[in-house]
Amino acid sequence: MREIFNETYDEERALYNLKDALVKDCHFAGPADGESVLKEARNIDVQNCTFSLRYPMWHDVNYKLSDSNLDELTRAPLWYTKEGIIDNVIISSVKALRESENIEVRNSKIDSREFGWKCQGIKVLDSKINSEYIFLNSKDIKILNLNFTGKYSFQYTENVVIENSNLDTKDAFWHSKNALVKNSVIKGEYLGWFSDGLTLINCKIIGTQPLCYCRNLKLVDCEMVDADLSFEYSDVVATIKGSVDSIKNPRSGKITVEKVSEIIKEDSIMEDNCVIEVLDKRKR
Repeated sequence: MREIFNETYDEERALYNLKDALVKDCHFAGPADGESVLKEARNIDVQNCTFSLRYPMWHDVNYKLSDSNLDELTRAPLWYTKEGIIDNVIISSVKALRESENIEVRNSKIDSREFGWKCQGIKVLDSKINSEYIFLNSKDIKILNLNFTGKYSFQYTENVVIENSNLDTKDAFWHSKNALVKNSVIKGEYLGWFSDGLTLINCKIIGTQPLCYCRNLKLVDCEMVDADLSFEYSDVVATIKGSVDSIKNPRSGKITVEKVSEIIKEDSIMEDNCVIEVLDKRKR
């Protein structure tokens, strides 16, 4: 394997089509301001490097990027990549990962406005991500121990599993299909609208007007805090611990809740036959 240590590169495509190489303690920046320094690389191990040039790793296959820093000047650093590991990396660039397949992100801190668009087979473990739009139009995603902040997360995703995570978001899971969230906290407005097959198990849901216009929605032993106008026009089977502020015109299924401050059955634009069972009817 070729070894490249302690070098600085700033020219266009400086290490283009690099193969079977260890790149360690290198700095990708300089006055030439070249793009695509590691484009079309194959079987590379990049360790303890700093990046400050645009599009550094496009079309790379079978790579590991570890203990490195990609600053805000590394615009769109990882596109069209396959079979990659990102471990203990700080990424501060927009559009950080796009149209990539079979990527594992571990122990990393990412601040990227449009992270993970149109990707497939992504794993995220023990990481912190801030992103306005995360994983838009992506599928086959597995997440464990993620601390996420952002806004329009997991829109149009398919086959998502999230466990033991904290999601401080807004319009999460809109139009998603087959998403499962377990043992997590989801804070935000308008959670899960227009989703199909969203399942929440032992989750704490915080925010206004959650889970409306859903199909095949399932909640198991979840809490709902500050959740008013919940489940409007949704097909839902739910068991809810504690109290819900209000439930409005759920379409079908059954909701079992310990307490609810208000059940609203008015002005429905469609037939609604959902059964609402309140376990403590005295405090409705």
